[in-house]
Amino acid sequence: MKYVKAESVLPQSLVKEIQKYVQGETLYIPKPKAEYRKWGSRSGSRRIIDERNDKIKAAFSNGKSIHELAGEHYLSSETIKKIVYKRR
Repeated sequence: MKYVKAESVLPQSLVKEIQKYVQGETLYIPKPKAEYRKWGSRSGSRRIIDERNDKIKAAFSNGKSIHELAGEHYLSSETIKKIVYKRR
């Protein structure tokens, strides 16, 4: 998150109005809900994890045990259970 000086992006009248409530403090202004992105969608991490989870589900369906999958993917057995039993 980067900081921006209010005077450089807001009209002076709005800065004066905000100063009635907050002065000399850092103020966080959130994005509108429509602008939110899911975790990892920007970097591609979400796609990579989804692909890994799909492979884990397929291997489990083909007979691999939870213990084997945990060892292969360096995840706990509980995490593997969450992946294979989760419904989409």
